Amino acid sequence: MVPHADPRVVQRGGSKINFREPVITKDSRFLICASGEYIKVFSTSTEECIHHLEGHTDRVTGLVLNPSNHLQVYSCSEDGTVRLWDFTDGILIRVLTTSNRPVVGLKSEPMLVSLTLPPSVNRNMKVSELSVLIGKVSPDPKCIAIGREGDYIASVKDNVLNVYFLKKKESYRFSLNNVGVKKARNVFNCVACHPKEDCIATGHGDGRIRLWRNFNRKKEYIYSTVHWHHSGVFALCFTPEGTNLLSGGLESVLVQWRYDQEGQRDFLPRLGSAITDITVSPDGSLFCTSHTDNKITVIQNGSMVSAIIQGLVHEDSVKTALMVDPRTKALVLNGKPGHLQFYSLQQDKQLYNLDIVQQEFINQSNLDQFEVVKAALDSCGDWLATVEQRNAKELEINLKLWAFNQQAQSFVLNTTIAAPHDDGITEICFSPSGQTTTTLVTVSLDRHFKVWQLTQPDPADDEEPSWSCDFVGAYHSLVPKCCCFSADGSLLAVSFQEVVTVWSPASWDLLTTLSQPPGVIQNLCFGRLKCAKYLLGSNDQNLLCCWNLLTCSLEWSTSLDVSLLLADPLSENVAAFCGTTKSTDLFVFVPSEPRPLFSQRALCSGQVTRAVFSAREDPLDSCQESSRWLNHSQLYFLTHNMDLLTFLTKTEEERLIASSKQQTIDDSVAMTPFYLLLGKHRKQQQEDQDILSSQSGERTLLPQGSVAIKELLHTPAHVLPAVSMLCSMFVSSLLLSASHSREEMQPPEEEMESEKEEDDSEEEEEKKETEAGHFISSSASRAGGPVLTKTQQTELRRVKKLDYNWICEIKDSTP
Repeated sequence: MVPHADPRVVQRGGSKINFREPVITKDSRFLICASGEYIKVFSTSTEECIHHLEGHTDRVTGLVLNPSNHLQVYSCSEDGTVRLWDFTDGILIRVLTTSNRPVVGLKSEPMLVSLTLPPSVNRNMKVSELSVLIGKVSPDPKCIAIGREGDYIASVKDNVLNVYFLKKKESYRFSLNNVGVKKARNVFNCVACHPKEDCIATGHGDGRIRLWRNFNRKKEYIYSTVHWHHSGVFALCFTPEGTNLLSGGLESVLVQWRYDQEGQRDFLPRLGSAITDITVSPDGSLFCTSHTDNKITVIQNGSMVSAIIQGLVHEDSVKTALMVDPRTKALVLNGKPGHLQFYSLQQDKQLYNLDIVQQEFINQSNLDQFEVVKAALDSCGDWLATVEQRNAKELEINLKLWAFNQQAQSFVLNTTIAAPHDDGITEICFSPSGQTTTTLVTVSLDRHFKVWQLTQPDPADDEEPSWSCDFVGAYHSLVPKCCCFSADGSLLAVSFQEVVTVWSPASWDLLTTLSQPPGVIQNLCFGRLKCAKYLLGSNDQNLLCCWNLLTCSLEWSTSLDVSLLLADPLSENVAAFCGTTKSTDLFVFVPSEPRPLFSQRALCSGQVTRAVFSAREDPLDSCQESSRWLNHSQLYFLTHNMDLLTFLTKTEEERLIASSKQQTIDDSVAMTPFYLLLGKHRKQQQEDQDILSSQSGERTLLPQGSVAIKELLHTPAHVLPAVSMLCSMFVSSLLLSASHSREEMQPPEEEMESEKEEDDSEEEEEKKETEAGHFISSSASRAGGPVLTKTQQTELRRVKKLDYNWICEIKDSTP
């Protein structure tokens, strides 16, 4: 084992941006949302991530704008701290540490407490004054709302509404019928308070919305009911003026209710998946809806979708393997129902969705619909294979082959094979590139594996290539589990319970079988490069085995509970993830070496469900023994919380620091395509100008590069001194230096008093120009500068006659 701190595990994205309700800034320019342990600041116009605020050591659970400074935001986390940020510059201002960290246990009940922030300028503070307001509240923030001017707090849980009055320090409790069928219908899902009046809106499991009034008198309260949603209401929010009430639910429709006219409503349908949160900007111009597919939709003027911020789509579990598209270098895995998502690892955002099922998804429970369960990409990115199935009365399976279309820059359906197997498919894989024909292998619970081969049509025929079954294999009626090809495609390994079979793709003959030690094989992978003679596998008896294919014998085995086993395609390294649901360990080793290259205990909390090696565009030259295995490929892995993690080496960290120091653009400006085009144009202009300057001798500094202009344009206005103090320096920077010209050129002639004296005869003018030309040429030659032409000399004399004294007078008159 190599006990070294380098490399370290970092998050590369994937966390839920819909975990908590986002915050819209006062000017509606930015959207702030919690994402795992981080806080992301998005532009509401360009959808780009402007800042990535890091500092919390556990999941961020809430965000709120600072009421005394609209450029700051508070965040709270499960690490027991409250942090104050300047989100425009991405700076941490203050850290408040509470005395009691959150307690999680079987018998613990969440409580609503108030926290008093003492006035202090210290960066780190500890706050111990906590007072309990309401006990036994729901942990969901949607079930707690603050009333008009902070007079009361409304909290809902199960079938009970609690209203706590801060001034009177009294709590009133209102309950609905919780007997029989009505108990499920009357359950509270969310709550919202009117900003101007004493009114509380509650959303319920039966789709009804209740408006509570006169609740400050416990026995005289009343409520009215409005109903449109056919299922539970998941989100409620009032507009800043209280004129409209917004609601959302499973239907993915934003409903706008007129507050004074409860029967009238407007709809914004087809927003995607179910709505979980609704946020309104302080000026009421923007609405934001959070959705179950890890998406935030920005709605302008309540009627038009202006932006969509899409994170890594979260499902209950990722059924497909993690893949990297060779063309876009994007991560490919399950997306929204019936889709595959292509997710950019560099930009931490979704590139696009590929509709696999090509059927409308219906948001209804207990309804069997097709879902994508398996997917595989070939090594060149030309073909994509997907398996979709539906568990109805009879299992329905479709195998689809997709060809990459250069014109559309996407995958297009080529072949659909209905019922490719009689039972569920457990594994699919493509043969590596370099083979004469492209081959796909599918392994099924029907005790067979099938080989599908690509058939190229006759060039004379105007037809597309198609797929057909080339071979069906089995072994003693055993159920196969997994399969894999060797790096050169000359061998295919298929596991049948406790037996590993090795086949020849050239003739599909069974070459050998490997059957010790006992245990059902769970994972298989071939060694690479110098270790190509080894085959590795793990079984359900917590054993990791390595077979030598030259001797067809067991090379070594070790006791290890392996959940994932994968080989780096660019090196001999093999990664093995081991662990339970609480934590995961990682071991990186070479099959021919007795000791691992790298190992780390408790790599992350929870179990790693999927992992993949991604080739680096620029290989590293790390000399650290612990990080040398990351020189050619980067390892990404996905946790049960859908956090996408990877390793950051010291070399990469130094590169990031160096690039950040060289960055010349303002971080608050989004990197839009227009900006890239403009920046490229400016760079080309600068290069052309440098070439011209080098040809014309000594380069003269341009006014745009002066210190005064840079200070005026790039320094925040609120920290600049008075304009009168900068005026002198600013005007001086606009003046061109005349020292260089005086060294090379003759002093300017005095201006003639009249126009008649200035116009001499042509002979005299030509004589003067000739004499001046000889003098200037000789002066320029002595100075090492270029020789001026006759036209340039005439233009130079005209410029010298201009009077610039008015600029000097402005400079001298400036205080």
